[in-house]
Amino acid sequence: MTNSQQEKVRCAGCGVNLQTKDSGKPGFVPAAALEKEIIICQRCFRIKNYNEAASVAIDQDDFLRLLGGIAATDSLVVHIVDLFDFEGSIIPGLQRFVGNNPVLLVVNKIDLLPKGVSTNRLRNWVQKQAKAQGIRLMDVILCSAKRGTGFEHVIEALAQHRGDRDVYVVGATNVGKSTLINRLIRDYSDLERELTTSRYPGTTLDAVHIPLDDGHDIIDTPGIVYSHRMTEIVPRDVLGAILPEKEIKPIVYQLNADQSIFVGALARFDFVEGERQSFTFYVSNGLKLHRTKLERADELYAEHKGVMLAPPSAEQLADMPAWTRHRLNVKRGQEMDVFISGLGWIHVNSTVGALIDIHAPKGIRVMLRDALI
Repeated sequence: MTNSQQEKVRCAGCGVNLQTKDSGKPGFVPAAALEKEIIICQRCFRIKNYNEAASVAIDQDDFLRLLGGIAATDSLVVHIVDLFDFEGSIIPGLQRFVGNNPVLLVVNKIDLLPKGVSTNRLRNWVQKQAKAQGIRLMDVILCSAKRGTGFEHVIEALAQHRGDRDVYVVGATNVGKSTLINRLIRDYSDLERELTTSRYPGTTLDAVHIPLDDGHDIIDTPGIVYSHRMTEIVPRDVLGAILPEKEIKPIVYQLNADQSIFVGALARFDFVEGERQSFTFYVSNGLKLHRTKLERADELYAEHKGVMLAPPSAEQLADMPAWTRHRLNVKRGQEMDVFISGLGWIHVNSTVGALIDIHAPKGIRVMLRDALI
């Protein structure tokens, strides 16, 4: 292979290996573009021509290798997380990868919570959860990428904390990272001038360096794929049902022991033992909940999954992992959420205690956490 041919298998912008099969993965380029003298991937093309970053995903091992290089730099790290899927989207062990670099935690999708939730309470809750993950935060910013709420605070925080540094933006898929990157591009970078005068600044793997006016860069890293999130295992046409688009309307059930609630055909909540009490479901408004007796739950699922209990459809369920059971014990006096990554959470309203089983696809993260609301 000649030097010219070797250049053509890598993006002239970010250096990633080019491929023509999957537009959702790094390095995608339309087949016709391979005939060009200088080839850049679709992601670089969108930034260069439209001042717009596109979402791509990367597997966990490659992402961790990419993260590992940040510790040797002097940078500000912006970690974007999804408030609706906080434990599912936060990067475990982030601090050991970024070293002593300061971390700004941007918490997206606050518009999904019911009106009236205290922002101070949310901020304190986020700080406590991040501390439990060992992350030392410079600041916490609450925002909504979709609504544009709070983005002025993100810009202010960057101006306050960046100093003479590059900015690394990291996060899982579907957390709103591209929206933030696009806003930063518009506010900080004259890309038309920068990118027409020189080769697009390249790096290792799939990180894209977006030049800032002061000579530093925003480094846009691909979204990491976490298979423990429901959003990563459901078919694409089911995402619209499980990802909330607007404020969640909590649904409260007064349950006796030995009652169950199905969340479509995606999960099942069993109240196994405890006094009669209420449970509040915070899931997408696009999902249907169905109550039944625990003794009938298995039979109901077998007969009605994919039809009355949906989404997904019966055909789609055949391609998803089988359910596994998680037993959770909420002790007397505790105020807890039952969290199902990518699907939402159930608040245990009573303080008398409850024994709960959650049935969800194998591999999905299910856990108890301190109550968010």
